[in-house]
Parts: sequence; C-alpha cells; structure tokens
Amino acid sequence: MGILIAPIITEKQTAVTENTPNRYGFKVIPSATKFQIKKAVEDMYGVNVKSVNTINYDGKKYRRFTKAGVISGSKSAFKKAIVTLAEDQTIDFFENI
Repeated sequence: MGILIAPIITEKQTAVTENTPNRYGFKVIPSATKFQIKKAVEDMYGVNVKSVNTINYDGKKYRRFTKAGVISGSKSAFKKAIVTLAEDQTIDFFENI
C-alpha cells in the first residue's frame, strides 16, 4: 500500500494553492511520517519538496433520529499532509485526463 491515498482537491485547498502556488494537500495513511511523505511525493511527481506539515483528523460522530430509532456511527479518521514545493515547481493533477 502506498503512502499517498489521494490529492485533496477541494474549494478550500484550491484557494490555499492559489495564494501560495507551491503548496498542495494530500490525504495520506495515518502511520506515514513526514520523511516518507516527502519521498513519496518526490518519487511520484518528480519535484523537490521543501517542507511537509501533517494534520491528524479524528472521525466525527453522527446521530440521526428516524422512525426505526436512533442511527449512530462515526466517519473515518484520516491524516492530511500539506506539502510545500521548492520555488517555481508545480504539480498538475489533471495532466493525464
């Protein structure tokens, strides 16, 4: 299993990338270290990574009231990595489409 699960392409992350063009977000496996994330991004996209910041998100709990009773559960926990590239380098996620 790889370190990188998927790039984060949301409205909020796109706004961050527009303000600082060399910063990208990735969803990664929870046990990944910053060094492993840096190596995985460099190998997959052929860029030089300047720094990596990681964020651990807890799974959110939810509860819904229905005719059959209360349905409760939780969403999955995940880890997000914000990768800053060296100057004048970019990643194009849509080049293969």
